[in-house]
Order: sequence, then structure tokens, then C-alpha cells
Amino acid sequence: MPKIAVTRWIPDDAVKVLAEAGEVAVSDLDRPLTPAELHEFVAGADAVVGMLHDRLDGALADAAGPGLKVVANVAVGYDNVDVPALAGRGIVVTNTPGVLTDATADLAFGLLLALTRRIGEGERLLRSRTPWSFHLGFLLGSGLQGKTLGIVGFGQIGRAMAKRAEAFGMSIVYSGRTNRGDGFVSFEELLARSDVVSLHCPLTPETRHLIDATALRAMKPGAYLVNTTRGPVVDEAALADALEAGEIAGAALDVFEKEPEVEPRLLGRDDVVLSPHLGSATVETRTAMAVLAARNVAAVLAGRPPLTEVKP
Repeated sequence: MPKIAVTRWIPDDAVKVLAEAGEVAVSDLDRPLTPAELHEFVAGADAVVGMLHDRLDGALADAAGPGLKVVANVAVGYDNVDVPALAGRGIVVTNTPGVLTDATADLAFGLLLALTRRIGEGERLLRSRTPWSFHLGFLLGSGLQGKTLGIVGFGQIGRAMAKRAEAFGMSIVYSGRTNRGDGFVSFEELLARSDVVSLHCPLTPETRHLIDATALRAMKPGAYLVNTTRGPVVDEAALADALEAGEIAGAALDVFEKEPEVEPRLLGRDDVVLSPHLGSATVETRTAMAVLAARNVAAVLAGRPPLTEVKP
């Protein structure tokens, strides 16, 4: 019977799918495995279900042994996967696109509202029992109507973010690998025109530190930055510098450059909204992600094509 190694807890619905395809072993450690622990855990596996914090590469394949047939990454992004190394060993790689689009776009827009309307700042004021009274200048934020949202990466999540922004009366410009028609601009023009820059591009060598000191200086002084894609797309030290210098108005981050660590200078700032990688964190979405990963594994182990294969 095939052995299926799952590197961290997944919902029961996904475990049931896997159990019909093989013998399932789920790590009982409620934390990311170290590389040594990961390699020991997957030894002898025919399939590995991994998380975005796992390095899924040739070393993992070697540790698993020659029986490894499929590696299923429970994420839409696969910057943690060395796809060419695995594919070169004849191992199928899969991810979980599509099922987390709306949840992530909802979270991104929620962060934007929290940032521009100073919701977190107001909640902290109340919880600290700081005296306050209503007046017309109290905790003034920024409206979104008539403002321009610049979307970096106009894939499924970026387009879903655009729909939400349009409902709030925002204009849309976007940049990315594909020109999809109206609103396409260069990255440089996007930075110069946007009142909000929202990041939805994959993490690649080209997009690592895409938002650096130069990019931040190119943004409007009153602009906001939202990142719900991958932390290293933003140079957090440069972001802290820009905020301290007043080069932009604020930032909202759901992902971090050295996750789970956060640049210390961002933690105490009222012009920064932070959340702990909650983009896909709904019961429905995380279950759908895990079930899709499990179905990919079951298909490959049964000799069928996977549903969502990642090609090198």
C-alpha cells in the first residue's frame, strides 16, 4: 500500500481522501519540521503533502527514496518547491490554485479598509481604555472612492481584488507578465499613479524585493502598500525606512520577509496593519485547498493525471 507523508495537520476531509489512496502518516508536531526532521519523516514515502514552509526539493526526494511519485504543495504559490529538481527525477508536482482566490482577495481588501480607516488604531485605543470623545477631526482616515488601485500581478487573485475595489468606486491600473487590456501600465507608471499598491505577484527571483527603497520612493507620499502574496516581495527594512521618513502613508502586511518574524520597527507603528498569514484562512478555503492536494495525490498514485500539475 502506498505511503503518504503529510508534513503538518490537514482537515479530516482531506485525510479521508488520502486514506482511500494509501497509508497516511501525519506529522504530530504542531510546527514546521526542521530539514532533518522533514527528511526523516518522508523516508520511504510514495507521496508527500507539504506546506509552504517546507522546502520541497531534490534533497527531500533523495530522502524519500526512489518510490516517491508525487509532491503536493498545499498552496497556490510554489516558491518553496524546486520544481525542476523534482520533475527531473520523474516526480509530479502539484499546487492548489483557484480555491483560495476569493478568500485572499477578501482579506487583502479587508486589510486595505483597516489601514485607510484606521480601524486597528481605533480598536487599540478602546481596548487600552484611553479617554476619547467624538469630534470632527478624530482619527480621520482616507476614503477610497475616486482613488486609484495599482495591482501588481493580475492573475486570479489580482482580478478578484480589482472587482472588490471597483465596487468601492476605485479606478484600476495593473502591471504584470500579461497585458489583459484596459488598465495595463508599466510597473513604474503604476507606482507613480496609484493611491494604493496591492501585491499579487508570485515570488520569483525577479520579484524578490520588487518593493525596495527605489520603488517606495517612486510611490505617492500619501499612498498605501498592501501585501498578501509572499513576504520577500517587499524589503521590510526599506519599508520601515520609508514609513519613518514619511515617503508613503502606510502599509498592510499579511506575509513577511522572514516569516514568522516581522521587522521590529513595523510592530509599534499605527500606520501599519499586520495579520499572521490569514489570506486563505477560512474553514471552507483551507479545507478546499487540502482536499485538492489530496485529490492530486490520489490521482497520481492511481496512475491518473493530476488535477493541478505544476510544470517545470
